[in-house]
Amino acid sequence: MANLEQKAKKIRLLLLDVDGVLTDGSIIYDGKGEEFKSFNVRDGAAIKWLQGAGLEVAVLSGRNSPPVLVRTKELGIEKVIQGQILKLPAFEKFLAETKCRPEEIAFIGDDLHDLPVLRRVGLSACPADAVEEAKNVSDYICKAEGGRGAVREVAELILKAQKKWNELMRKYRI
Repeated sequence: MANLEQKAKKIRLLLLDVDGVLTDGSIIYDGKGEEFKSFNVRDGAAIKWLQGAGLEVAVLSGRNSPPVLVRTKELGIEKVIQGQILKLPAFEKFLAETKCRPEEIAFIGDDLHDLPVLRRVGLSACPADAVEEAKNVSDYICKAEGGRGAVREVAELILKAQKKWNELMRKYRI
């Protein structure tokens, strides 16, 4: 756990996969082909907490999805990379653009296409229902499943390691 806390202390940016991380992995279409996704409100709150504590949040997704743009805009996530099934080249470009070092980035991924990035970042995490291969390379396996609080769990881990959690809690005490 000490190693995990040391890694979490260095994090400046949380990078998120979408399907299976921000959502439960379900894709719903209506009769006209419109896509719907369900996002967890608690994950959204945790994203806002990270931003309020001075950390950045970004998205790296293998699919293009209009609902993702709506949700990320609502959350104030400015860097949204979609349609990148080969995530490592997109991640390397992201590093160059943001001037972040890999050890300053935490990534939550859940499937095979996330493995190269999970191996490259400073803190890797996956939801409880991730594929075994993602679990095998992740520094942290969440108790929560994708779309059911995994993002919040990792956000709390980072905020607590960086001693920013108590400050946040003071805002909610009566």
